[in-house]
Amino acid sequence: MVKTLFGTLADGTEVSSWSLENGGTRLKVLDYGGIVQSLEIPDRHGRYANVSLGFDTIEDYVAGSPYFGALIGRFGNRLAKGRFTLDGESHQLPVNDGDNSLHGGTEGFDRRVWDVEPFTEGQDIGLRLHLTSADGEMGYPGTLTVKVTYTLTGDGDWRVDYEATTDRPTVVNLTSHVYWNLAGEGSGSVHDHELRIAASRYLPVDAGLIPTGAPADVSGTPFDFREAKAVGRDLRVAHEQLLHCKGVDHNYVLDKGLTDHPEHVATLRDPASGRTLRIATTEPGLQFYSGNFLDGTLVGSGGRVYRQGDALCLETQHFPDSPNQPSFPSTVLRPGQTYRTTTVHSFGS
Repeated sequence: MVKTLFGTLADGTEVSSWSLENGGTRLKVLDYGGIVQSLEIPDRHGRYANVSLGFDTIEDYVAGSPYFGALIGRFGNRLAKGRFTLDGESHQLPVNDGDNSLHGGTEGFDRRVWDVEPFTEGQDIGLRLHLTSADGEMGYPGTLTVKVTYTLTGDGDWRVDYEATTDRPTVVNLTSHVYWNLAGEGSGSVHDHELRIAASRYLPVDAGLIPTGAPADVSGTPFDFREAKAVGRDLRVAHEQLLHCKGVDHNYVLDKGLTDHPEHVATLRDPASGRTLRIATTEPGLQFYSGNFLDGTLVGSGGRVYRQGDALCLETQHFPDSPNQPSFPSTVLRPGQTYRTTTVHSFGS
């Protein structure tokens, strides 16, 4: 593990980069936002490529990153109108996505500098990232103490363990926002990647991308990934839900539900390189985002422009807008409880 200076924020705060390599996987993490700045894995011929979108400078991340590689909190995904009520008390959050609050608000965990502690345990190496979010920060109640552990295992898996405690009842939904392109960052569209998601239902959304309520069956829709298919195969089907999002930006209700231990829920494969990504999680939901809003205005770490469909996200999490939808799995955390979730990314070729 190697620590280097990545850049300096406008207030003089230094941002460090941590480089880790284990089991054939190379990972570079920033303490700013807990960002995965690069993740390199080999193809079937042993040739490495960075398979995550990102930038080369801290200035680019601060100026306009669409959450490339970031840790997301306090609440991943959208909250309608930036509001929720907990124990009879109403809370108003900043709105930063139309009328809604997205990914924790205007100054979410993706814009905080985390305390980082490296570790080695047997064949595993990694980083423990710590953050304290004050009571009232971004409108959320309670002082939230967060620890996120990035582990590179001896087998080359990237494991993410999330923990949080609070001193007041609050809501929490942490996730990671890596943009994946298994052919390599900046190589073009991922529409020929093959994706399988173990989910028979998904959450339809309104024009503001807020879930409308009850899950819908994926059968006979472009959202059916129960059998592996090319990501782009059905993206041009004239389906109302695709029109809302300019593609897919929906939460999948995982068949396995909420579990104590990570279970396999998704597989992504690039036929050209042979690289594969398998995701296992304890979470009940998976937000599949097909990179619809990459618009050609961002230049990535490889010096190439990112355009629509040049990457996709597979965010393990609880459901969007859960505090406002009682039928969804609860995201409430109370004093004396510990929020814990785990997601494991396994790579192959």
